[in-house]
Amino acid sequence: MRKSTINILLILGALLSGLMIGCGRADSNNVTVRIGYFPNITHSQAVIGVANDAFQEALGPDVTVEVKVFNAGPSVIEALFAGGIDLAYIGPNPAINGYVRSQGKALRIVAGASSGGAVFVVRPDANINTVEDLNGKKIASPQLGNTQDIALRAFLKAAGLSPSEKGGTVQALPVANPDILTLFLKGDIDGAWVPEPWGARLIKEAGGKLFLDERSIWPEGKFNTTNVIARTEFLEEHPELVKKWLEVHVDLTRWINNHPEEAKKMLNAEIKRLAGKALREDVLDDAFSRIEVTYDPIKSSLFTSALWAYEAGFLGKEKPDLSGIYDLSLLNQILEERNLEPIR
Repeated sequence: MRKSTINILLILGALLSGLMIGCGRADSNNVTVRIGYFPNITHSQAVIGVANDAFQEALGPDVTVEVKVFNAGPSVIEALFAGGIDLAYIGPNPAINGYVRSQGKALRIVAGASSGGAVFVVRPDANINTVEDLNGKKIASPQLGNTQDIALRAFLKAAGLSPSEKGGTVQALPVANPDILTLFLKGDIDGAWVPEPWGARLIKEAGGKLFLDERSIWPEGKFNTTNVIARTEFLEEHPELVKKWLEVHVDLTRWINNHPEEAKKMLNAEIKRLAGKALREDVLDDAFSRIEVTYDPIKSSLFTSALWAYEAGFLGKEKPDLSGIYDLSLLNQILEERNLEPIR
């Protein structure tokens, strides 16, 4: 399906929305919408929708979409705090941190984007076959306190283990994803808990062994990997624009799920443009098989991740109140208009 064909479906919904909410609280003319996302398969809707101009066409000629590509969630949050980002695709833990740091004022989660897509991969010669074999091993995660790092620490705790900085026997090392691949190849780490496609790259390019698919530790195999967040002030001033964006997001989600092979080709072409190198086909296929593209934010998993982060000492001394972190009202309006089940 080519660009024009996809956009026919996406724009129809946006036009209907424009008629229904034309009396929004702020004028949408001559507005710049600043978007943040990663060149990553767990951010598929953003990558494809920006490349295909679907978001720009839905928002209309009087709205400018300004795109900023990031590589880490904390950088997105800092940009949002500075007023430089209005909407972003981001993992649950950076969203939680941003919400807590701003005392619940800076952002709202307005939709989900992906579920799954995180794995624990080990080197075959590290002799890690059971949880007990992790004693004395070096295990990497992408960033201290990020979503995969928190999951790793919770997994160790559940197994009766703890990281060395807490007096335990497992070295939990925060390392950027590209460096994890290098260290893995050199044998300087024994394993890594990483998001896709880095898990597939460790397996396909570095001979790694899948020790744990994170889906196996979650109810029904579902857990939130990526959310769509909105800067609260922008959401309040331009609900009509946020709704138009989310309409495209929902329609792209459904299109990707119905056309996975075509979506993967479009996604990989854009990753090549943004990152300078496309993913190997076997890597893309393997990584995509462990990801569910969805608009459901899977709220329960975010609250569990927040609990894990709090217990690991990353969210302060008092358990944070996250009761206001979600605003799914626009998403649910869209779902009802499309005769889809709303998020409860």
